[in-house]
Amino acid sequence: MVAVHPMLELCNVIRTFGDTRAVNDVSFAVERGQVFGYIGPNGAGKTTSMRILATLDVPTQGNAFVDGFS
Repeated sequence: MVAVHPMLELCNVIRTFGDTRAVNDVSFAVERGQVFGYIGPNGAGKTTSMRILATLDVPTQGNAFVDGFS
């Protein structure tokens, strides 16, 4: 049996830079084939969380998965 998992997933991700918390306990999952929009105000942590998913940054706490890989 093949494991079924979301294509993108953030699990309780926190990212801090010194005293600044850029991403504050973010969790979401995007299923394969799902259309997804990631919107929010400036400074909400969108770019930082996408950098974590792209492996350009690491979370301070939590985990990120792309196609089931951490």
